Amino acid sequence: MARLIHRRRLRRVHVAIVVAALAGLASAALVGFAVAKTLTLQTAKTASVTNQSGMTKTEGIVVNSKGRAVYTLSGDTTSHPKCTKANGCFSFWPPVTVSSAKSLSKAAGVKGKLGTFKRNGMIQVTLGGHPLYTFSNDHKRNNATGEGVNAFGGIWHVVKDAGGSSPSSVTTTTTTSTTTSPYPGY
Repeated sequence: MARLIHRRRLRRVHVAIVVAALAGLASAALVGFAVAKTLTLQTAKTASVTNQSGMTKTEGIVVNSKGRAVYTLSGDTTSHPKCTKANGCFSFWPPVTVSSAKSLSKAAGVKGKLGTFKRNGMIQVTLGGHPLYTFSNDHKRNNATGEGVNAFGGIWHVVKDAGGSSPSSVTTTTTTSTTTSPYPGY
């Protein structure tokens, strides 16, 4: 009988430990989920922007919460998207997405109205009615290498901050051309 009572108590202790662990995991997941819902577009006042001619300028650009440059595609709209998952564009130009449209904000230097639209099971962020993307080849914070890329039916442009650029900070870099392109339609 004493052995049976001891086993029952051990089970209760084990159940209590498991319940406490699950409650801790659930709390951590909710905190992570709440953070994932928010997006603040910020400005990078001295970002390095390299165009397709190999010219690098220091400019003020718009970046996402992780410091990645934000781009638009000319002619790309919410009603007529040119960059789609089906044409492979998302592999090179991932959409800027959020879990909820309720937690969008922007820094003072970001021009245009923030919005969202639903497509492909996600909520994509728009600025001034234009869908926003990042560039898969941008590997550094506050750095834009996709300015002027001609791909997926339009020209890609990094979103500039309200202050514009500083033309005195122009640097020329050497680029090489190849006959193949990693971008379909480029």
